Amino acid sequence: MVDSTYDWLPERHLGVAATLSHADELIEQVSDLLFEYQARSEGVFGLREVPAGPVSRTVVDRVAVVPRKVPLLVADALVALRAALEHVLFAEVEFVDGAPLGEKAARLVEMPALDTYEKFEAWRKGREKNGPLSLRAGSELLRRVAGLQPFQRQVEPQMHPLARLVVHTNHAKHRTPAVATVRLAAMYRGDQVPRSIEDLPQQPEKPLRVGDVIAETPIGTRVPLTLFPTVVINRPGTERWPVLMQELDEISQWVRCQAVPRLITGSEPPQPPLPARYKIGIGHQDERRAIAAGPLTSAASRHTQRLSAASARNDLVGLLGQIDGFPSAQQVSAWLARLADEEVLDKISTLKQTHDYDPHVMRHNAEVLTRLRDEILNFARNNKPAEE
Repeated sequence: MVDSTYDWLPERHLGVAATLSHADELIEQVSDLLFEYQARSEGVFGLREVPAGPVSRTVVDRVAVVPRKVPLLVADALVALRAALEHVLFAEVEFVDGAPLGEKAARLVEMPALDTYEKFEAWRKGREKNGPLSLRAGSELLRRVAGLQPFQRQVEPQMHPLARLVVHTNHAKHRTPAVATVRLAAMYRGDQVPRSIEDLPQQPEKPLRVGDVIAETPIGTRVPLTLFPTVVINRPGTERWPVLMQELDEISQWVRCQAVPRLITGSEPPQPPLPARYKIGIGHQDERRAIAAGPLTSAASRHTQRLSAASARNDLVGLLGQIDGFPSAQQVSAWLARLADEEVLDKISTLKQTHDYDPHVMRHNAEVLTRLRDEILNFARNNKPAEE
């Protein structure tokens, strides 16, 4: 019996859900490596102060090397995502043509990634003689393929997810995996705390290198810096260094939520969307039921949540462990350790930022802190170590 929640997914395309799951599992492996890398106790880069006349310069004196397995896994994940598109297109061509393709026609089935309509027309004409009937001028499948092309993005077609997917996978297959390293996503001085994250000044999209000067202060003046490093990847053939997990997330979301459904249905993506993954390590008698049980939250989204929760745990330990009458930092850490990431983020979100000592905000935060204190003390009472 066909599961009506996925009546838009024909039997011939069930395999694409497994390919997408495989890609998400690879991205999760990237996430695990990056989390370990970014959580290192000595930090991902080091700084030193260098006197230069009347000022002191804050200079980068080391950058931790990103594990080589990271770009290799990134390449594997992107190749899997590209394969998902190719598999769907090939299966649809054979279905529409009504028979297995001959060798010559099969070689001409590929998902193009073209930045102008003229190039797309040239690609189409190259298949007029020996290509499958389903990719000839005026066909429904050709319309679907055209709708996913980078030239549909009028400004910077090279930024289209398909264009980025192809440039990464071509580079990884024929040259070398892209370079992954560190850059500063944002920073601010202790005497210039922004009101919100949107107010943070933009940092150059370039990797940190030993010798880079990131700040200058008058000699004898100490101004603390708050830095937000992130791991970036070079977009092959460019000087662009996007955030690695964001690049993966944008491309994978587009493939799963836009490209695959639109290739299959020829319309706006139907509901429900394909899950980010399902259990592909075991065999399923009912594949549709297994797919329907898969989560929608992607590995890249979980990575963002994981990093935010780690930062929130540090902030809460620093905040709560220093207030008179509050539990010790050790007790706060133990309490936080038993909370899921979602719970930590939920608790810290109840605290409001104040830049002008608004009495209403301060009173609200005092009430929140009191509730947190009571919760931690109750946890400590119920989890005392057994006496020997």
